[in-house]
Amino acid sequence: MNNDDKWIIRGVTEEGKKLRPSDWIERISSTLASFGSDHRLHYSNAVTPCIIDGEKCLVVARNLNELNPDAYDYVMNFAKSNKLCIREDRREGERALNASIA
Repeated sequence: MNNDDKWIIRGVTEEGKKLRPSDWIERISSTLASFGSDHRLHYSNAVTPCIIDGEKCLVVARNLNELNPDAYDYVMNFAKSNKLCIREDRREGERALNASIA
C-alpha cells in the first residue's frame, strides 16, 4: 500500500488545540490490534499510531472502509466530531518508514 492510500489524523484540532486525553491515538489503535505469538501487541496495518515531525498522529488506511466499514466510520467520525486535522499521507521513502512508533 502506498502512502496515497492512507489518511493522517493529527492530534490537533482545527483550532490548533491538542485533543485530550492525550492517549486517544493509542486507545483507537489498540482496538484493532492483536497479540502475536511473542505476546506483544501488534498494531493493525489499517490503523497505526505514528509520530510525524514530533507530533503524535494516527495513520488510517483508506481500504479500512472496505475491510471493516464500522471501524472506518468510527475512526473518521471520531476525528470529524472532534474537529481533528485530517490529511492525505504524503511522507516518502525513509521518512515514511522511520515515522512509525509501533
